[in-house]
Amino acid sequence: MSTILPSLLTGISVGGQYALIAIGYTMVYGILRLINFAHGDVFMVAGILMVYLNASGLPLYISLPLTIALTVVIGFIIERVAYKPLRSAPRMSIMISAIGVSYLLQNLVLYVTGGLNKVYPTIPWISQSVKVFGATTKMVTLVTPVLVVVLVILLVLLINHTKVGMAMRAVSKDFETSQLMGVKINSVISVTFVIGSFLAAIGSILYFTNYNTVIQTSGAMPGLKAFVAAVFGGIGSVPGAVVGAFIIGICESIIKGLDIILLQAGLTTQMLGLSTFSDAFSFALLIVILIVKPTGLFGEKTTDKV
Repeated sequence: MSTILPSLLTGISVGGQYALIAIGYTMVYGILRLINFAHGDVFMVAGILMVYLNASGLPLYISLPLTIALTVVIGFIIERVAYKPLRSAPRMSIMISAIGVSYLLQNLVLYVTGGLNKVYPTIPWISQSVKVFGATTKMVTLVTPVLVVVLVILLVLLINHTKVGMAMRAVSKDFETSQLMGVKINSVISVTFVIGSFLAAIGSILYFTNYNTVIQTSGAMPGLKAFVAAVFGGIGSVPGAVVGAFIIGICESIIKGLDIILLQAGLTTQMLGLSTFSDAFSFALLIVILIVKPTGLFGEKTTDKV
């Protein structure tokens, strides 16, 4: 139990951080039918911004909200510059543009940092160590799932009980008809990117508090795993993305600790190196879910009209 509990707590925490990224993927896909491949890099840029704003001498109560605000602005600019001009273009063109934005962000950060790891600043309180049933972990591990649940509830209330949310649901159901009915498509899409970028910024604060270094590729793997979580839960479904992210986070963490668990249980006498497969698990799961249930756990089956 002393080994399983820390792995479980870490998995819940990492899963929550993946969930905040996955929501951005699933919301953009729900409206534009676009996989925003640059979303993981927006998450990484939020981490880099926090590093440099803190290094500039700004107090934490200014650098934290400023990081979130700048990340939101970057997400908004990306949508307006890279995606809006291609609104009527073939879907492949938008996807290529998304990949281009991803590499652009990575190379800009590479230029600024010189490819060196940057140490993420220590955030008081959530960086502190605490004991839970005898297991030592960081406060961020306990804060993350609670914060994720609160943010998801607020997001669901926004989607279901506001005019903006009604417009988002309308555009998600039928893009062309919504436009004909007077829905401001561009505003709805911009709001979607703003929400996604805001959640990615929150996710980066939680994630890099656990993993203390940031580099230009730091958003690649979390971004891919969040995408897998969105597909696993049902791309286009916010609750599905959250559930999928928690499942992937917990499974990944348990796999990383599996060697120690097996040793303590007496099932093996040496380290088997199973933690090597923790990343591979996510993508193997993606293959399985696409074969067994292509729409994901909470995805709705759609039919094309002819």
